[in-house]
Amino acid sequence: MWRYEGVDGAVLVPPAAAVTEGFPTQSDAESWIGETWRELLDAGVEQVTLLEGDREVYGPMGLRPS
Repeated sequence: MWRYEGVDGAVLVPPAAAVTEGFPTQSDAESWIGETWRELLDAGVEQVTLLEGDREVYGPMGLRPS
């Protein structure tokens, strides 16, 4: 599952574009974020962290292009 965060790392209420349930695989989660990052950014999400249960898999990962 993705955790949605503001620029300061504060956890945000998931926006309408967000998936709040888990993904079958990490690859599915990564594919989904690759397809929806623009909508999340437009909704105020600045970065995301991938979680497996309570464990952080990786992140935070900024959504703004470099």
